[in-house]
Amino acid sequence: MSLPQPDANDPRNSTGGGIYVPANEGLQRWFSGDVYSVKLTAADTNGSIGIVQASVPPGGGPIPHTHVDQDETFYLLNGELEFLDGDRTFLARTGDLVHIPRQMRHRFLNVGFHTAQLLFLYTPGGSEGLFVDGGDEPRPGVQVEAWGPERFQTQGMQDLYVKYGVET
Repeated sequence: MSLPQPDANDPRNSTGGGIYVPANEGLQRWFSGDVYSVKLTAADTNGSIGIVQASVPPGGGPIPHTHVDQDETFYLLNGELEFLDGDRTFLARTGDLVHIPRQMRHRFLNVGFHTAQLLFLYTPGGSEGLFVDGGDEPRPGVQVEAWGPERFQTQGMQDLYVKYGVET
């Protein structure tokens, strides 16, 4: 028995369309004391998904918020994070996955002793743009600085919340 051969005239077999992002690449940003590497944006994926890799130091994590138009899924690569989901909290550890539907209030907090690593997946993509537009350029050899509450209350940040459908 022989396998069917692909049709050389079919563009699905001859035109590449995948996206490859090597492990140490992606747009790097500091945001609220965390380090984010934006791996895929809505613009990269025709709006279907946005993916961010995060390094969250002990005590780090975002303020409680919702996303108007995106679901957010977290996959914990290592560490432990306390998640808020609506009115409940729970501890997620290495290998755990957390899915937060759009418009559900949530946050995470690194309650461990070591930096946690996780992936955020936004579906559809879009909210990752907040880190791209609102984050700080990282500086090699310098520790990321935590933001005070005044940073989140600036008009510029408030405008970005509206642009990216984030409500605090």
